[in-house]
Amino acid sequence: MTSKHPTIQDKWVQGRHGRLFVRTWTPHGAHALAPLILLHDSLGSVDLWRGFPAALCEATGRKVVAYDRLGFGQSDPHPGALAPDFVAAEADGDFASVREQLGIERFALLGHSIGGGMAVHCAVRHGAACVGMITEAAQAFIEDRTVQGIAAAKELFRDPKEFGRLEKYHGDKTRWVLGAWIDTWLQPAFANWSLRAVLPQVACPTLVIHGAEDEYGSTAQAATIAEGIGPRARLAILPQTRHVPHREHPAQVVGLIRNFLADLA
Repeated sequence: MTSKHPTIQDKWVQGRHGRLFVRTWTPHGAHALAPLILLHDSLGSVDLWRGFPAALCEATGRKVVAYDRLGFGQSDPHPGALAPDFVAAEADGDFASVREQLGIERFALLGHSIGGGMAVHCAVRHGAACVGMITEAAQAFIEDRTVQGIAAAKELFRDPKEFGRLEKYHGDKTRWVLGAWIDTWLQPAFANWSLRAVLPQVACPTLVIHGAEDEYGSTAQAATIAEGIGPRARLAILPQTRHVPHREHPAQVVGLIRNFLADLA
């Protein structure tokens, strides 16, 4: 564990359809280990990770990289609606741009919620370059709890106060961000979306973290991911935990990730 706070740097990367905002946390001293790249959730951004990336950097001794996907946070607006294959497309899209322009060869991944699904595709698409992956509160398929949770959130964000809280992070793009999540996930065409076909192709060690009381997906989501990947996957179900384990139980989640990554170069 490092004794000093990490060095934080903000930069911009040119993505396929606009500029992407990137923030890095670099530990002091030697850091030859593969950096950890974070993939945010459907309403997330670099700033919404809050103190989690710095804590990961200090605990693991790894550089941590987070970026705002196109349309989110400080990145440029998205030119239109999300394509139906947006989860898989991230691997060859903005993720690839970030990796290439930051000169990242080997890496580990951590994806929260739909970022976990993107992490799965990135791990498969980039093969041996991915040394390990963590999914947190990730969905592997659409279930009733997922649809009900999103429908409840749709009502919640009708409240100007709740909308305003999100607007602090996404500005003029907030309405698009909400639509990209709610409208995409609730459309009938998305009902059969699943990670099941791609999971067996994940070759790297994987840690699957899930809250027992996650309002957007039961523990069957985590079990599907772990079983689909097979013996390379470890499953950690956290009791009394909802959809954001790293905010609800930060020390526990950082500890799980630190121990998991300790065995990886």
